[in-house]
Amino acid sequence: MKAILCPQYGPPEVLRMMEVVKPTPKNKEVLIKVKATTANGADARIRGAVFPSIFNFPVRLAMGFKGPRKQILGVELAGVVEATGKQVTRFNPGDEIFASTGASFGAYAEYICLPENAVMTRKPATMSFEEAAAVPHCALAALYYLRKAKVTSGQKVLIYSASGGIGTFAVQLAKIMGAQVIGVCSTSNLALVKSLGAEQVIDYTKEQLAQTGETYDVIFDTVGKAPIKECVQALNEKGLYLSAVHLELARIMEGIRATLKSSKKVIGGVANYTTENLNDLKRLIEAGQLKTVIDRSYPLEEIVAAHTYVDTGHKKGHVIILVD
Repeated sequence: MKAILCPQYGPPEVLRMMEVVKPTPKNKEVLIKVKATTANGADARIRGAVFPSIFNFPVRLAMGFKGPRKQILGVELAGVVEATGKQVTRFNPGDEIFASTGASFGAYAEYICLPENAVMTRKPATMSFEEAAAVPHCALAALYYLRKAKVTSGQKVLIYSASGGIGTFAVQLAKIMGAQVIGVCSTSNLALVKSLGAEQVIDYTKEQLAQTGETYDVIFDTVGKAPIKECVQALNEKGLYLSAVHLELARIMEGIRATLKSSKKVIGGVANYTTENLNDLKRLIEAGQLKTVIDRSYPLEEIVAAHTYVDTGHKKGHVIILVD
């Protein structure tokens, strides 16, 4: 079968299409024919070895020093179950599914085997494979953090980088939860973010958060780049600053200091992905309340071009990789 391998860390050009052995499902595994996956920011960070400086050694120890030990990247997918192991009971051949592969990666291939208890469920009937492939990573992250913040009706929630992969889902989910949603993005994405449900959109190229004079109950930084001090100052008492990405020790320490000095809290860490939450997202999708924003689609053989575009940092929503 065809697969994209990442034999070493580096720019998008390190990615190589190669022929590898098609996997065979074990007793408790399902074999999936991958229809679509994504060029995700998480994959790009692994490929480029964009690891937190203070954690560079332990991360490389776990992931691989010169290149990822698991050379087939890809953290999410949508596809069709082709075969099942003898002890599998949840799925049958022909089932259309979508799944998060997590730290196991492996979605950049024509086929993948996943445990039947992986974060995986049947694909929403109302979504194409391309649309569904983008849900299991970013939408799960958005749901996890907003639920961790216990967002409730009437709260003011600001989504930083509202036009990105996590941001486009976060705007919609916060709106579903009844919040008054304010998005932050660049000029070219203002209309998109407003169409997703934001009541107000701040153009960060023209206006700084501190200049608005507004305060918020929750600020969700979906890319880990918002100025923490400025964000904490813009929180109401007992407000929450959520960070989906913690990359540098300085930002982590700044968050800790802000938490210790006031009633406001900074919440980060790794999102916990579950099949239960994926099923919750599926129900919202099938009810017409949640959609995927697709910026561009590339065939598998153009994975280098897809990653090159992701590395620009200007994608809107999601970049899809069409495998089949």
